[in-house]
Amino acid sequence: MAEGFTLLLLSGMLLCGLLLHTASRHGARLDKASKRPNFIIILADDIGWGDLAANQAGARANNTPYLDLMAEQGIRLTDFHSAASTCSPSRASVLTGRYGLRNGVTHNFAVGSVAGLPLSEVTLPQLLQRAGYYTAMIGKWHLGHHGPYGPTNRGFDYYLGVPYSNDMGCTDTPGYDLPRCVPCGSGAQVSRLKRSVHGGCYSKVGLPLLENSSIVEQPLDLWTLTQQYESTATRIIHNARERGQPYLLYIALAHMHVPLAPPHPPDAPPPAGRPEDDRVYAASLREMDSLVGAVKSASDAADRDSTLIWFTGDNGPWEQKCQYAGSVGPFKGKWQTSRGGGSAKRTTWEGGHRVPTVAYWPGRIPANTTSSALLSGMDIFLTLLSLAGLDPPSDRRYDGIDATDILLQGQQTGHEFLFHPNSGAAGKFGDLQAVRAGKHKAFYITGAAAACGGGSGRQQLHDPPLIFDLEHDQAEETPLETRTPEYQEALERIARGREGLLWDIATDQSVSTADYTTDQSAAPCCDPRHTACRCHMLG
Repeated sequence: MAEGFTLLLLSGMLLCGLLLHTASRHGARLDKASKRPNFIIILADDIGWGDLAANQAGARANNTPYLDLMAEQGIRLTDFHSAASTCSPSRASVLTGRYGLRNGVTHNFAVGSVAGLPLSEVTLPQLLQRAGYYTAMIGKWHLGHHGPYGPTNRGFDYYLGVPYSNDMGCTDTPGYDLPRCVPCGSGAQVSRLKRSVHGGCYSKVGLPLLENSSIVEQPLDLWTLTQQYESTATRIIHNARERGQPYLLYIALAHMHVPLAPPHPPDAPPPAGRPEDDRVYAASLREMDSLVGAVKSASDAADRDSTLIWFTGDNGPWEQKCQYAGSVGPFKGKWQTSRGGGSAKRTTWEGGHRVPTVAYWPGRIPANTTSSALLSGMDIFLTLLSLAGLDPPSDRRYDGIDATDILLQGQQTGHEFLFHPNSGAAGKFGDLQAVRAGKHKAFYITGAAAACGGGSGRQQLHDPPLIFDLEHDQAEETPLETRTPEYQEALERIARGREGLLWDIATDQSVSTADYTTDQSAAPCCDPRHTACRCHMLG
């Protein structure tokens, strides 16, 4: 037993040293005397790896021409993963560079959440703001909206957006969803600020649009939201250029989360010869791509050579939404789907966390390049700090790496290990259910979220774990035979990495704990005397 403890301690120390080494070894840092670059981070919601035509060779329809052009002019990261396969945890990891087991965010916050991302966590915008950056955010926050937990209290100078997902409240003109949402009620006042299954809507409280910490519209109009985001983004880019100040612009899109609100009247008939459902998702994807194109165009016109644009996703598509969900491409999780249940969002199968990712920086990132380096949304934190010539706080441990040399120099070495936590399909939130090492991926627990049609795979524990060779089995259909040398070698390596990380977290003095308490009074409401907390756009 003492020998086992010693081995565990040594492996933990080994991995801890490896993490610290990889966090600092990548990339030549920006000379502090140089002009600091601008950063635009675009995070799509519930997008599939196969939604980008650049990722799908021979795709019949090209619904992402601007993103495909950005990939042609920059770099496509084909083995890039969200740090979790659901909203709040993946977003928390982007802003902190840490797994949910460290930053405390292991599952989603609610409309009535009284807290959010723990205040002990230091965010990327806070660090850039202190260094003289103008920091702005547009879109979905979902890391706590009550009191000190909102975006403008966590490092952003400006915020315009929805405090959580766009299905977490009613609207007067709902978009496309399964089940369908009905418009906000017409009663005299809001009597209940809590989850409701009424008509498929999350809540009878109207979906709010916030500017900084004030509600400016409730319920918001989903059908004009994209235009508001686009005009605000271009204004921020233009104003930063006028001031000559470096900036961080974080755009967390509503696309491709339901309800979808594609750019046409909701009662318009579908084009002849095309199914309506196909048209809805395709049109929404094109709208998202056009928004990305508008942001890229504004950035190119303002400060093309000094701006990094990084597009990625928060997790895979929501398979339960059927025709309103995206494509996982070849990452179908066939081992799981053959047993019932979905394999995308909320699962640790590849379709749940492998997300389409493109980075663009003219003159710095070589054009038309592709990298298969194993990367994560957590890497954005350390990479941007490095490019800005800044050091991360030394009082905490990080799980991301500095990917500067991968972006700028074509280096192909990413994470040695990448861990995929449970995000709601099976087991305890935050548990490290799957581990990636090179081409191998091990599952200690399998399970699935509800699939289109309602099937749901049951949770299964695996000892020894299932191990797949992703180089030859992208669909995760047939695990390796446990008696083979390949399995045994992969198992030894993966077990060493998993034990090392668990020990590292267990000995980490900077681990935070999130408060998931809910209270009706914490739900954003501009005027509870009116139905759906109704108020009109100001100004």
